[in-house]
Amino acid sequence: MGKLSLTGGARLVGTVRSSGSKNSTLAIMAGALLGKGETILHNVPEIGDVRTMMDMLRALGVGCDELAQGVVRIDATDIESTEAPYELVKKMRASFCVLGPMLARRGYAKVAMPGGCDIGARPIDLHVKGIQALGAVVNIEHGYVEAESDTLHGTQIYFNLPSAGATQHIMTTACLAQGVTTIHNAAMEPEVVELSNLLTKMGAIIHGAGTPIVRVEGVKELHGVEFEIVSDRMEAGAFAVATTITRGDVTVESIRPDHIEPFVLKLREVGAIVDMYDNAMRIRCNARPMATDITTMPHPGFPTDLQQPFAVMLSIAEGVSVVRENVYERRFKYVDEIARMGAEIKQDGRTAVITGVPKLFGAPVTAPDLRGGAALLCAGLVAEGKTVISGTEHMERGYENLAEKFNLLGAQIVSSSNDIERESILV
Repeated sequence: MGKLSLTGGARLVGTVRSSGSKNSTLAIMAGALLGKGETILHNVPEIGDVRTMMDMLRALGVGCDELAQGVVRIDATDIESTEAPYELVKKMRASFCVLGPMLARRGYAKVAMPGGCDIGARPIDLHVKGIQALGAVVNIEHGYVEAESDTLHGTQIYFNLPSAGATQHIMTTACLAQGVTTIHNAAMEPEVVELSNLLTKMGAIIHGAGTPIVRVEGVKELHGVEFEIVSDRMEAGAFAVATTITRGDVTVESIRPDHIEPFVLKLREVGAIVDMYDNAMRIRCNARPMATDITTMPHPGFPTDLQQPFAVMLSIAEGVSVVRENVYERRFKYVDEIARMGAEIKQDGRTAVITGVPKLFGAPVTAPDLRGGAALLCAGLVAEGKTVISGTEHMERGYENLAEKFNLLGAQIVSSSNDIERESILV
């Protein structure tokens, strides 16, 4: 189990580049299964989840290799296997989304039930109902989902909630269905739009991505393309929070300002000065943050993936804040850990009341999941004394060289693995 040791108190200053989006990359890699020929992806983040998805594609008999740093080639001319093994799917929920593309290409697919971070119920029922609505026969037993159909047919699909994963999955699968598929109450996340951009470039006909109604006109086949992954808005948000709580001055480059507007509005409410540019933002703060309330919602609301780091910032804010989590019910697993550092948080179900304290104190803590790990890292940056974070493999799944990037901004972080320490402070 990996660990991070950090000494708090350093003010973050400098410029950092946002990596490619984890969530966008995983959906796009699954979507690349639809295209005959090579798809070359640029700006791919070097993270654990991407490596797992590459292993998944190879297990399906699809060519997948890294041509250079951040450049991945996927050759889906042939999909030799139609079974996604449990050993890989259990690691990451997004790998379940190879089901639809395999079904569309081969007429049959068998995928293990998904895993990933334990942040609450994320049922696959919307995925399954969508696949069934397209005409597939679906059987779930012994921990696997099997889907079979000679021909998929366009239809009307109504989601009872705007799931980003289900929207991406069904939108992708419908590209090779006969006729027109209309998805109602579709998720509007930027990652849905980016996937649509890829599929359209491959030859798909998609209208309305990024709106509640997405219309897909089925085509006979898609082809490989070159495509650049958009920047990671969740990573950019983590940098912004860390800058604010350390009263720093950081410019985050290679971002899409329109993707993080709801977050930036709240950041300004706590007192941060945020200047937005065409593809960058500068964050400055010279005083203790002020309390505010946040409520997570699907896009364009406040993103659930930034709730935990933002709550850490509110834990040292002046006043009382209320955080309401409307997306995942177990997003507060980090609360006990930052309480060990002196935070005053009272949680009741999906609501947390945070009374700001003047300072946090370093302590040994454990990252409960991907985003919770980033929150603890932010807490350690501002805490007095030394913080040791265990379970950093969660962060390595979704953040590219996060400790190294923070060190370039002035943080003091040392990473260790298997009891062998390696200092990641870059001079």
